[in-house]
Amino acid sequence: MGKPTGFMEYTRETAAAIAPKERIKNFNEFHIPLSKENQQIQGARCMNCGVPFCQSGMEIMGMTSGCPLHNLIPEWNDLVYKGNWEQAYLRLKKTNNFPEFTARVCPALCEAACTCGHYGEAVSVKENEYGIIENAYAQGYAKAQPPRVRTGKSVAVIGSGPAGLAAADQLNKRGHKVTVYERDDRVGGLLMYGIPNMKLEKHIIERKIKVMKEEGIAFFTGIDVGKDVKASQIIKDYDAVVLACGAKNPRDISVPGRDASGIYFAVDFLAATTKSLLDSGLKDNQYPTAKGKKVVIIGGGDTGNDCVGTVIRQGATHVTQIEMMPKAPSARAENNPWPQWPKVCKTDYGQEEAIAMFGHDPRIYQTTVKEFLKDKNGNLTGIKLVKLESRKDEKTGRMLMAEVPGSESNIEADLALIAAGFLGTQKYVADAFGVKLNERTNVITEAGKYQTNVKRVFTAGDMHRGQSLVVWAIREGQEAAREVDESLLGYSGLSVQ
Repeated sequence: MGKPTGFMEYTRETAAAIAPKERIKNFNEFHIPLSKENQQIQGARCMNCGVPFCQSGMEIMGMTSGCPLHNLIPEWNDLVYKGNWEQAYLRLKKTNNFPEFTARVCPALCEAACTCGHYGEAVSVKENEYGIIENAYAQGYAKAQPPRVRTGKSVAVIGSGPAGLAAADQLNKRGHKVTVYERDDRVGGLLMYGIPNMKLEKHIIERKIKVMKEEGIAFFTGIDVGKDVKASQIIKDYDAVVLACGAKNPRDISVPGRDASGIYFAVDFLAATTKSLLDSGLKDNQYPTAKGKKVVIIGGGDTGNDCVGTVIRQGATHVTQIEMMPKAPSARAENNPWPQWPKVCKTDYGQEEAIAMFGHDPRIYQTTVKEFLKDKNGNLTGIKLVKLESRKDEKTGRMLMAEVPGSESNIEADLALIAAGFLGTQKYVADAFGVKLNERTNVITEAGKYQTNVKRVFTAGDMHRGQSLVVWAIREGQEAAREVDESLLGYSGLSVQ
């Protein structure tokens, strides 16, 4: 259990971040990891609670508490404390296919549910995970482990985001021949082009893909299944198919002036920036630039924050981030007790950088777009905003955010990025395979199942559950793989915690 008195003796310590004004000079990861010795001290703080909420992955009041992967967190915290890094890696890999990703981009649901965090500061679980996986690569523990026996069965995975990669990894371990199809020019899906390089450097993805190739998984990029290759041919050529194409339909804003030049969906903006960075170090100019521009980002979530950090690195002269909802409290409210996910205001790296550069938080709360303003040439020049307030809908009884009459105001803008979330899977993929969609445009399956209405065609990840977290995508990929395995062999040797 780590050290019995460790949580009383040691304070929480995490990796130091490079100062905002220094780190915005490039697109590199900007945290300086702890030494192995200091990381072991952090492992000592874990109490191995009688009820380890950190690994529960429970739904409480519509929010996840603890890790959806049910990572064996107290076990590998103890192993880190004792300096048994190889065993810590083996315990971590039992539940998580990609700790090198989650240790960087997961919002740490585990830490929010940590018992230490109930009265003090949570164990640095995410930092310990990072230490375990990076040490494993350095020491050679994370090398390829190809399956010793092949089943003779073949599976096509369409999409190489976290769900598709998890399904592929699991099915390959079982001995099936797995082929992954990706429509972009690089493998990784959301991980590659949806998350900026400063949060997840792309060589980290390529490092893992190299291992997966050595283990026998085949990857084909630049192939848009449903367009470049017929879905019927894929179904014919493979014993099973897993659709893991994500929720790629961005939510739009239908207001006057939407056709103005200079308005982009956030995901397209981030993807173009990352692609240019990888292709040419941003020298090809094949991306919308914020250099010298006043930027407005519409959306207060993680994607909106990523846009803030990206436009600052590009050289924006001013950044405003618009959020429809009220500002969350700085500490848990009475109706949001532990171990629920804490609904508190978080100032993320992008907002920290905006504060350092411009002297104030870029976020404006309880506000939305009323109109995009443009000049005679159709170029965006500004945005008309309107304030919002919470009101009860008389028909449904639900509380909604409604416009405050007379609260309109204008702000200047040369570039607007819409980070308002996603609506579901792209219909052409579903139509190509003949799978049915629900009212949210997610692929329909039985509750708790991954088989679609089409025989031998399964689904997982955001395409199945809607826009969600990387850890949930990995979990779905694991569960879908087990269901595929059972359909191919009549039973499954794949375990899911």
